[in-house]
Formats: sequence, structure tokens, C-alpha cells
Amino acid sequence: MKKLLKVISVAAAITAMLSLTSCSKKEQTKASSTGVLNYSQVELGKTGSDISATIKLLTHRTDMLQDSYTGVTFAKYLAEFNKLYPNIKVEIEGITDYASIALLRLQGGDWGDIMMIPAIDKKELSNYFISFGDLKTMEKQIKFATNWEYDNQVYGIPSTGNAQGVLYNKKVFKQAGITKLPKTTDEFIEALKLIKEKTNAIPLYTNYAAGWTMGAWDAYLGGSATGDADYMNNVLLHTKNPFKNYGDGTHAYAVYKVLYDAAANKLIEDDYTTTDWEGCKGMINRGEIGTMVLGSWAFTQMQGAGPNPDDIGYMSFPITIKGKQYASAGPDYCFGINAKASENNRNAAMIFVKWFTEKSGFAYNEGGIPIAAGDNNYPAAYAAFSENNVEFVSDNPAVAGESDLFNALNSESELNINAGGNLKVQQIIEHAANGTKSFDAIMDEWNAAWSKAQSSEGVEIKY
Repeated sequence: MKKLLKVISVAAAITAMLSLTSCSKKEQTKASSTGVLNYSQVELGKTGSDISATIKLLTHRTDMLQDSYTGVTFAKYLAEFNKLYPNIKVEIEGITDYASIALLRLQGGDWGDIMMIPAIDKKELSNYFISFGDLKTMEKQIKFATNWEYDNQVYGIPSTGNAQGVLYNKKVFKQAGITKLPKTTDEFIEALKLIKEKTNAIPLYTNYAAGWTMGAWDAYLGGSATGDADYMNNVLLHTKNPFKNYGDGTHAYAVYKVLYDAAANKLIEDDYTTTDWEGCKGMINRGEIGTMVLGSWAFTQMQGAGPNPDDIGYMSFPITIKGKQYASAGPDYCFGINAKASENNRNAAMIFVKWFTEKSGFAYNEGGIPIAAGDNNYPAAYAAFSENNVEFVSDNPAVAGESDLFNALNSESELNINAGGNLKVQQIIEHAANGTKSFDAIMDEWNAAWSKAQSSEGVEIKY
């Protein structure tokens, strides 16, 4: 618990106190006993001290339920929480195939009081979850408040924030003679070739077989590839042929071509169909893997998977835009509170979520971006970002009237960008490794699918 307690600093406590709204203690007590609390009404350690409840949390973090987990387990977090709220008990159920199973559980109604919100249309949020508060208020409380916002209400609070970059083994890079982190896609491919030539490590481990790790490539299309906070939810929707070659090593074309070129040049696993997600953690720790393209959430997992935590590094995705690098940043899975739970349980859940956000130290411990507004205690994972002046870019929300348009285009095109579109990325590897289709042919197909969806939805082409 030394690491956990370290991050619960006096500064963080002051920040949490200053972020409270101006409702009086009398009003807070009243809210606790006569109505459902919102996030800003909770004063930790005071609000809800009379609540007694057993609540259930549905989570994707099955690893944190195991005693063998090298980070801070859920059991340790709950022990800390119960020091402040001994009468609120939290039961936790972990699901391995979370993205699909959680959606079924949500629709069936049998899931508990708090869950990590799966991929649903934003217009459905109020059917399942309560609001934490209005957007203007919540933006003063947390980062990434717009992620699960609809009709000016915020229905999800991130468990942690992630930046999108590339995991790498520092020792492998040194053995390969790579003295500077690659900043362009061409430099990155050359680095992979050096790893193959001069070391025994797999240059780029794709994690093809896991599936969801393929969809993770979608997360680089916004800030990392364009430097534009409006790109994902606004520009992309109105762009003609967004998967075209822009000719300057940027945008979606450049992101996916890294994967295609790596597979075509045999810079990935010998047999991509047999990759092992759990096994790869120890492999990169031991220097058997050079790089993996995953969010910053994976950094601490790779550090803890073997005896060489200091060999694990994290760098920005190798795209440079007019001389500067950017990194898409956004929330991991977000907490949602069951709208159909009892009033008592909803209040207990609200207290737990706020404690987890502001007091647990979870984001820091997991190598993530802290969620509480004003908390800038970033972990070591982001050292290379700071050294290279990489700018974090968080996606702006869609303009009024277009909140559902991205989902509609995703569904119509069947590309499912950032929504479980694993298959399309797996097919990049398949075509590249087997020589069955050129990269430009794949991008042409995606452009055609996107254009057809735009036409079907009556989208105005602006770019």
C-alpha cells in the first residue's frame, strides 16, 4: 500500500475540497437523506456517513481481483475506502470478454449498481444510468467530461485517462542501435528493421489473436494523427475519403500503413494467429518484444510482468505534424450508476465513484492520466512525452444536433471505428502477410464504405 498511500497527497485533498460546489453542509445532509446525490454534492468523509449499503460493481479488470496482481488489487482499494465508509460494502464481479458480455448484461438489467459503460448510443444513456451532473459543472470536477455526455448531462466518469502511444523495450532499442525515438512512420519502420537485424526480439508484436487489441489502432486517428481536437467528432464526419493518402505521413492512412508495412516486411510475429495477450506482457519485459501499439494503460502491466520494469518505455505514436508531435488522450472505461438501483444504493455508488476518482490513486497507480480536475500528478509512463514536448489532444464533442452521427456512420459503414472494429484491422495484417490485397486497395474500400454511409445519412461534405 505504500504506492497507493503516496499519491493521496495533501495537495490532492485541497484540490478536491476546492472543486466542491457552494452547496452548504446543511443542503448536503438533506440531499443524503431525502434524494439522489449528484457528484458535486458529495463531500467525502461527511456526505453519506449515515448510509449503509451493499453495492455491486461490474468491471473489465479481472486481473485486479487476483492476489497475484502485481499492482494494487481491488481488495486493497476497498480496504482503504472502508476506512472512510465502513458501512458501504462493494462487491466486484469481473468479466473477461467485457465489451460484448457487459452489453448483454446491461440490456438484460442484471448487472448491479455500478458498471464500466460499454459501447452504447449516447441517446440511450438516460435509460440505463443516472446523471452525475450537468456538463458545465462536471467540467470543473473531472477531465474528459464530454465522453459520456448527452443533452448537457454527464452519465460517465472515467476510471482513468489514457494517452495513445507505443510501448517499447529500452534495452532492445539500445541493442538495435536506436539512439533516438522515431518521430515519423518511416523512422519507425526503419527502427523495426534494425530490431529484426540486430536482436532476437519480435520487432512489433500485433496481438492479432486477442482481437480487441486490433481495434486499439483506431484510437490514434484523432489527435495523434492530425493534432486536431475537432477531427474525430466533427471533421471526420464531413470529410470525403478520410482514408486517402494525405502525402505528408499524417491522418488515418499513415496510422494503419504502419501495421500493413510491418506485416508485409515480416516485422511481426512468425505466426500472428497464435499471439498470447497475457504471455506478451512477460515477453516485452524480458526483451523478447521490441514494440507494441497500445494505450498508456498497458505500461504498468508490462512493467509488473517480469524482473525488468525499468526496461519498459512509452513513446508517442510516430507521426509528426508541422514539426510537432501530438498524442490522443481520453478516458478509459467510465463508471456509470444504475438508474434502476434503489435510492440508497445510488447514493452509495455516487460516493464510491467520487472516492475512487479523487482519493484512491488508481489513475496514478495504473500509469494513467489523473481524472480529478486540477490533479496533474502524472506517472513515469509519460516521461518521454514531456521530454519531447508532445501535446495531449482530447477530442471535442460533436456540434449540436450531431451527437448521434458518428455512431450512425460507424454502423452504416460497418467500420466501427473506436467501437469494436477489430476485424477490419485484423484484415490489414492478413492481407499484408499473405500478399492478397494492397494497402491502397484496402483504404479505397474503407473510403467507399464511409462515403456510402455519408450519402445515406445525408451528410454535408465540407472537407
